[in-house]
Amino acid sequence: MKIPVNGINLNVEIEGDGDAVLLLHGFPDSSRLWRHQIPALVGEGYKTIAPDLRGFGQSDRPEGVDEYAILNVLVDLNSLLDELGIERAHVVGHDWGAGAAWGFASIFPARTRTVTALSVGHPTSFRSGGPEQIMASWYMFLFQFEGVAEELLSRNDWEFMRAWTKGAGDFDHYLEDLARPGALTAGLNWYRANARPESWVGEPLELPAIEAPAMGIWSSGDFALTEKQMTESHKYVSGPWRYERIEDASHWIPLDAPDQLTTLLLDFFAKN
Repeated sequence: MKIPVNGINLNVEIEGDGDAVLLLHGFPDSSRLWRHQIPALVGEGYKTIAPDLRGFGQSDRPEGVDEYAILNVLVDLNSLLDELGIERAHVVGHDWGAGAAWGFASIFPARTRTVTALSVGHPTSFRSGGPEQIMASWYMFLFQFEGVAEELLSRNDWEFMRAWTKGAGDFDHYLEDLARPGALTAGLNWYRANARPESWVGEPLELPAIEAPAMGIWSSGDFALTEKQMTESHKYVSGPWRYERIEDASHWIPLDAPDQLTTLLLDFFAKN
């Protein structure tokens, strides 16, 4: 269903009843990322809320880089919970959705029951990955070049994109989704708004400590994120912290290790 928030319309998949679980995807995904977790969580008595974040899936794609600044995303999510009459939620995010989950838990602690971040550690912890993380994040610098990145990723039947992702995740679906007018630029604008080159050398982002119970999950097959940037996240959590490592899964944990992820989520929610 389409829900108006913060001047745009978000496409949101809502299932079940009970305590709310807000599921946030990243690039280049949509709410489809959570298709294995949603029925399992609903079956255990949870209400799942899985939006296509701004610029992705069937949600609106506002024009302009600044539209994709993380603060706008956090306002979207806060407004979404308001529209649905939900006071608090377990917040789960992957990739850019993990960045949004960390930010939401920090800025809206009263609305966060727990926070679970997949792949991407706390924004301030990201630098702890050191030179290894900078080298793994080379594509973030490429994505800053408007027009150039779009052309390079999509030309020759998405040859570059295929090589970069190694065909992992929902690759065929990604290509179909990103081929829509404006969709690729909207997705890349997340990087342009929130991962500008100067952010790697400027003062680290300061956010209030995470008060809610927090769980970080990292996979050994992740080509884009180091383990250290996740494990060091505990320094920015004042509440209970839990870390889980999943072996032999790519960056796309919800797709490569769906049952293991669901088990971890249900255990974490039940204990908090």
